[in-house]
Amino acid sequence: MNLKPICALLASCLALGVTTAHAQSGIPDPIKVPDGHVIVMKTVGVGEITYECRDKANAPGQTEWFFVGPKAVLKDRAGNTVGNYFGPPATWQAKDGSKVTGTQLAVAPAAKADLPYQLVKANPAEGQGAMEGVSYIQRLATRGGIAPAEACNAQNKGKQQVVKYQADYVFWAAK
Repeated sequence: MNLKPICALLASCLALGVTTAHAQSGIPDPIKVPDGHVIVMKTVGVGEITYECRDKANAPGQTEWFFVGPKAVLKDRAGNTVGNYFGPPATWQAKDGSKVTGTQLAVAPAAKADLPYQLVKANPAEGQGAMEGVSYIQRLATRGGIAPAEACNAQNKGKQQVVKYQADYVFWAAK
């Protein structure tokens, strides 16, 4: 019996396990994906987030920048476009047409001027393709994207501002 193919397969599986465990190191605990999942796709989202100056909920007379929604292109590590991210609701759609929406489970602080890290529980995918089986999505390595520094007040209520951002989106599926 030739054991070389079996040894190579075992080495590949062990390497994948190390990679998955390593992928979680340095990430705040609330953002970590539960055991029993593996990375199925890594992307970089580059785009913008729209905010609108609105009245604060449950605070008459006060205003705040309200998150209206994102719009980003998702690229793989080679720079190829593999999908889009948009909302609301938060939707990740692959070029093959498959897509997932999700529910935020946790956030953790990033750098002061950057969106927080995020963990999302994915809903079952719509369509067949790259998003099938995705169970969790992490937003990591964020740059930019926070609400505008410009004051939100009665004078500019209703005004929208677009803010540029970038983030890594890591897609996970059950083993």
